[in-house]
Amino acid sequence: MTFPQHEKADPTPAGPAPPPDEPPPPEVLAVQDGERVGRRLGGGPARVVAVVAFGVSVYALYAVFSPVPVLPYRMSFLALVLPLTFLVYRPVLTGGARPGIVDWVLAAASAAVCAYPLLSFDDFIRRTFDPATLDLVMAGACVLLVLEATRRTVGLALPIICVLFLGYALLGGNLPVDSLLGHPGYGLDRLLVQLYMGTEGLFGVPLDVAATYIVLFTIYGAVLEHSGAGAFFVEISFAAFRRSTAAPGRTVTLAGFLMGTVSGSGTATAVSLGSVAWPILRRAGYPPAQGGGVLAAAGIGALLSPPTLGAAAFIIAEYLQVSYVTVLLYAIVPTILYYLGIILAVEIDARRYGTRSVAVDLPSAWRLLVRSGYHFSSLIAIVVLMMVGVSPFRAVVYATVMAVALSFLDRRRRLGPRRLARALTEGTLGVLPVAATTAAAGIIVAVVTLTGLGLKTSRIIVDLAGGVPALTAVLAAVAVLLLGLAVPVTASFIIAAVVIGPALQSLGVSPEATNMFVFYYAVLSEVTPPTALAAVAAAAVTGGNAFKTMMQTWKYTLPAFLVPFAFVLAPAGEALLWRAPLPAVLVALALSAVAVAALAAATGGWLTGPARWPERVLCALAAVFLLYLESASAAIGLALLALAVLIHLTLRRTRPDQKEAR
Repeated sequence: MTFPQHEKADPTPAGPAPPPDEPPPPEVLAVQDGERVGRRLGGGPARVVAVVAFGVSVYALYAVFSPVPVLPYRMSFLALVLPLTFLVYRPVLTGGARPGIVDWVLAAASAAVCAYPLLSFDDFIRRTFDPATLDLVMAGACVLLVLEATRRTVGLALPIICVLFLGYALLGGNLPVDSLLGHPGYGLDRLLVQLYMGTEGLFGVPLDVAATYIVLFTIYGAVLEHSGAGAFFVEISFAAFRRSTAAPGRTVTLAGFLMGTVSGSGTATAVSLGSVAWPILRRAGYPPAQGGGVLAAAGIGALLSPPTLGAAAFIIAEYLQVSYVTVLLYAIVPTILYYLGIILAVEIDARRYGTRSVAVDLPSAWRLLVRSGYHFSSLIAIVVLMMVGVSPFRAVVYATVMAVALSFLDRRRRLGPRRLARALTEGTLGVLPVAATTAAAGIIVAVVTLTGLGLKTSRIIVDLAGGVPALTAVLAAVAVLLLGLAVPVTASFIIAAVVIGPALQSLGVSPEATNMFVFYYAVLSEVTPPTALAAVAAAAVTGGNAFKTMMQTWKYTLPAFLVPFAFVLAPAGEALLWRAPLPAVLVALALSAVAVAALAAATGGWLTGPARWPERVLCALAAVFLLYLESASAAIGLALLALAVLIHLTLRRTRPDQKEAR
C-alpha cells in the first residue's frame, strides 16, 4: 500500500506494495512479537511445514464442529505444532537457513512423546497412580522438548523460570514445612506424573486456550490480512483525519487499534504500522522518540481492546468460567480511557512540537468505506454472533468464512484455493510460539498447584504490605511488570494469575477485578523500561533513542498504568469493568475521563498553553483523587483541577511572552 504524496517524495517507503494476484512461491517466515524470527524455508522443508501447518488449521476448524475429547485433542494438537516449531525456528539466532539433522530428530521426538499417550489412552490414564517406566521417560522427554521449543521461540527467560519452579518442587521439601516456602516434598516420579499425565501440567488449560481460541483467531487474522483488511484499515485511518495538524498522530492511533485486530500482537502492530506511518509522522514534524512513542502505544492498545483482545483474555474467560463476550464487556470502559489518554497526548504534542498536516492522495473516507468497508463486517459478526449465544469457536469460524467470501469483491485480494491455503498455513505458524509458551506455562501451573506456592506467595506479598490494600496492589503490579520483563504477555499473565493474584483476592478483591488487573499489567510490561519490547521495536523503525522512546510510550500509556488500581482499590472500581448498574458505570466513566485528562495535562505539560510544575503537580493529584470514584474524593479532585487551571491562566496572563517548553 503506497500513498502518492502531494509534496516531495520521501526516500523511506510509505508501505509495502500490494501483493500480486498469485501468492509467492512456497516459503515460510514465522515471527513472534518481534523477538524471534523463524527460518525462511524453501524447497522440501517448506513443503513439509506448509502441508503440516495447513493440516493443523483444518484439524482445528474440524474440531469446532466435531469435538474431540479434551485431553486427546490437546495432546494431538501439541504433537502437530511442536515438531513444526523445531523446523521453523533456529536453535540459535545465527543458525542455518535449513533445518539440520538435530532439528528433524527433535521434531520426530516431540511428535512421538506427545502422541504416545494416544496409543492406548484409557490404559495411560489408568496408570496415573502407578506409572510405567516408559511413561516417566516420555514425560521427562516431553518437558525437555517443550522447554527447548520455548527457548527457540521466546528466548531463555521463560525456560529458566520453569526450571526454577521445577527445582522448587523437587528441593522445596528440604525447607521446614511451616516456613513461608516449605512444602512436604515431592519426588521426580510424582512431579512427572503431575506434568504429563493429567490436565494441570503440559496439557492444561493454557495449552487448551492456544489449541482452541488462539489458533482460530490466528487463522482468522491471517485470512483478514490476505484479503486486504490490514491495508484497508491503514487507508481508512489516513483518510479519516486529513486536515488537522494532529491528524498524523490520530491516524496512527486509529490504525493501531484496527490493525491489532489482524495481528494480535502489540509489537508486531507497532512495527507493521511504523513502516507505513513513520515517514508521514516525520514529515508532520514529530521527533523520532515521540513518533516511536505513538507507534508503540497504539500497537499495545490493540492488545487491550475489543473485539480481539490478546491471548490472555481467552485464558481469563477460561479461569473465570465466563463467556468471551463478558471479558470484552469488562474491557470496554478501560479501552475508552486508554485511547482518550493517547488522543489527548497526541493533541498536546501537536501543539508542543508544532506539527503540520500531511496531504495523502487517497479517496475520501466515505468512498473507501463504500468500496472496502465490508472488511469491518466479519469483525462485527464475531461480536454479534457471540452476543446471541453462538460459541466463540463457531463465531470466529463463521467470521473467517465470511471474510473469505467477501474477499472475492476485490479481484486483487480474492482468496482462491492457493491464497486461502497460504492463509491457513500462516494461521498455524502464528500460533507456534503461543503453543510452546502455554505448554511451558503449564509446567509452572502444575508446580503451583502441587506445592500450594500461590497461597504462600500471596501471604508474603500481604505480609510485606502490612495488609494495606494500596501497598499490596502496588507490590502486585510491580511483581507482574518485573515478570513481564522476562517472559511474553501470555506466560506472564498465567504465572501472575496463579502466583500473585491470590494476594489481591485475599484482601477481598473479586476474581474478575484481580484477573483484569493482572492482565493489564502483563500487557503493559511490553512498554515498561528497561526492556519495553514494543518501544524498542518502534525506536528501531524511527531511528530514535530507545530509552527516550520508552519514556514517551510510558507517557502515552500512563492512564492504563493507573486505571487498573481503580479496579481493585476504589469502592466503585468494578463499575469500570461494567460490573455495576448502567448509571454507576456512566458516573465512573465520567470521573475517570476527567482523571485521564488531568493525567494528560500533567505528563504532557499543557493546559491552554505550556503548563509549569505547580499546575502539573495539582493535575496529577487531581487525577488520583478522581480515580478513587467516590463523591468526596471526586469533589477534592475537581477542586484541585480547577485550582490548577486558575493558576495556569493567571501565570499565562503575567507571562504572555514565555516560550513553549519542549
